[in-house]
Amino acid sequence: MGADIVGGMSTSRASSGGKFRAALSPSRAKDFDQCPLMFRLKVVDRLPEPPSQAATRGTVVHSVLERLFDRPAAERTESAALELVDPAWDDVRSGDPRLENLFTSAEDAELWMDQVRALVSQYFRMENPRRLEPRGRELHVEAELGSGVLVRGIVDRLDEAPTGATRVVDYKTGKSPAARFAHEATFQLMFYGLVLWRSTGVAPSRLQIVYLADGRTLTVDPSEEDLLAAEARIEQIWGRIEEAAHSGVFAPKKSKLCPWCSFQDLCPEFGGTPPEMPEAGVKRLLTVRA
Repeated sequence: MGADIVGGMSTSRASSGGKFRAALSPSRAKDFDQCPLMFRLKVVDRLPEPPSQAATRGTVVHSVLERLFDRPAAERTESAALELVDPAWDDVRSGDPRLENLFTSAEDAELWMDQVRALVSQYFRMENPRRLEPRGRELHVEAELGSGVLVRGIVDRLDEAPTGATRVVDYKTGKSPAARFAHEATFQLMFYGLVLWRSTGVAPSRLQIVYLADGRTLTVDPSEEDLLAAEARIEQIWGRIEEAAHSGVFAPKKSKLCPWCSFQDLCPEFGGTPPEMPEAGVKRLLTVRA
């Protein structure tokens, strides 16, 4: 589709007559709901975030599973997957010099690698990759909603049954959410389902998140009403983003998640001052709606 990641949003030529457009993704929609100021600093200001051990661990595990499915089905064994950990980490590390400072000691690094290997092994207790022939992996999917809002996501894996029914599978290296927070994970799945439905005309029969840290799977079999409800929520979120962009007010939203935010020193809730909002970033953001 000719899409790139730009400042945490995606840009694409696909739906814009050759002109680059930004698109709304599940993670950025979640960011705005969590804290409009955090969203602004990531997307409009395009401020970089320091790499974390947790996020990098997820990147490496995803890379291992991607490489695993490059192999013939009979060779997709646990031992083969574990052999892929070191080269996957080498490739990720070579692509980001900041990762050289990810660990405080050699012992810290080895513990982290052990955690990566444990997550890879856990995958084999949840699925048998020798029985799977995915229709697609790391799929960049994109669609323009009826309102003109461009939405985009990256599907970790798309399976297709002999009947033609499809299943979206998303890998998470964290733990499954508590029941009271499961609706947010479900919304992410519905987002993927909606984009596939709007781009292909066929809705996935099943949506799944595989949580490797605790071995649980969240499964949703979406109805058309479910996907339409997700579409309405996405458009409602975009409406609030658009309003903030036009007013210039992306207000901070204090929560229990603030300790994990990379931008506390720029947040008024913690005595900081955000930088002046770049006009070019606002213009880029507003291209989400045609």
